[in-house]
Amino acid sequence: MKGFKLEKIWDLTSRVWHWVLVVAVSTSWWHGEYMEFDTIGWHFYVGYLVLGLLAFRLVWGFIGPQTARFSQLISSPDKSLQYVQGIGKRQASGSAGHNPIGGLSVIAMLLSITFQAISGLFIESDDFFESAPLAAYVSDDTIGLLTSWHHLNAKILLVLVALHLFAIQFYLLWKRENLIRPMITGWKWVKIEKTDE
Repeated sequence: MKGFKLEKIWDLTSRVWHWVLVVAVSTSWWHGEYMEFDTIGWHFYVGYLVLGLLAFRLVWGFIGPQTARFSQLISSPDKSLQYVQGIGKRQASGSAGHNPIGGLSVIAMLLSITFQAISGLFIESDDFFESAPLAAYVSDDTIGLLTSWHHLNAKILLVLVALHLFAIQFYLLWKRENLIRPMITGWKWVKIEKTDE
């Protein structure tokens, strides 16, 4: 591709983490939405896995490769505005990592998933008389509040995931930029930055 170079962007650890999180969150959502008496335990167990993945990501966001760091997810307002103004152009963005809007999307999803996992430690299921491990340490009012927020945030998270999937399709079909392949192979076409001589 003219004006682009193929670079290794996503390390193996980040890619495996991403796909394990996708499977874990999907599985947890499924069991939370369509749970039956004999499968409710899976919702809790997968939630523990998600907590472990989030704890790892917290550390990896500071010590991992540059594209995995939290500092890469946040762009200046000027850079973000400039990116938004050109988002309709029918050409690949070629960002080395997440583009400014993608970075904000990742932050929003990580915050929502984190809240979902932590609030899940305090909820109770009236249908199956199941309690999360920390429910005994808070009041009934707090359990009720966190349970309602847990259910509300599940819907918010679903919207964020839908927007994420829409963005992937938009980039593939309109901007001709495949964002899935780099998350599998690690390699991505990156725009060559012009340097002043």
